[in-house]
Amino acid sequence: MNAQGVVRLAVNGRPIEVPAGTSVAAAVARISPMRFRDSVHGMPRAPLCGMGACFECRVHIDGRAQLRACMTPVREGMQVTTHD
Repeated sequence: MNAQGVVRLAVNGRPIEVPAGTSVAAAVARISPMRFRDSVHGMPRAPLCGMGACFECRVHIDGRAQLRACMTPVREGMQVTTHD
């Protein structure tokens, strides 16, 4: 985080800046199209509950798979990958 309270991270290789304290889900939502993962049938999925109960917002963060984006705050330099 820099002095202005902005965190820089990358979502699917695209650099993005968001306010400190933002969830990864909110950061991903700033990118169009908002698509977090695919269902087993290939349908796009995105957050449903926003509180970690539905697991629809799962992403890869810094190489770790299946993390809930709605429950994870952004960190400087974080690498987020969507589309399981």
